[in-house]
Amino acid sequence: MLRLNFLLLVSVMLSALYLVQTQYESRRLFTDLHRATNESRNLETEYQRLQVELRAQSSPSRIESLAVAQGLQGASPAITHYVRDTQQAGGVQ
Repeated sequence: MLRLNFLLLVSVMLSALYLVQTQYESRRLFTDLHRATNESRNLETEYQRLQVELRAQSSPSRIESLAVAQGLQGASPAITHYVRDTQQAGGVQ
């Protein structure tokens, strides 16, 4: 009977330790999930901010004002240079 009681005590102690370890692991995983969710939200916000900035940087009015400020002019037939292909149309020499 003493052996049975000792065996039951050991099994209860081991199951209690396993339960504590499992709860700890569960809490750690929940914390990691919460951190990953927050990071995902932050990255999504940053992505949206960068998309807005990209649209602002590539707006036609901004590009036109930069071109005027740098002295660029629109393409016209008078200043267009055409490049001719020096290779034969049938293949590469």
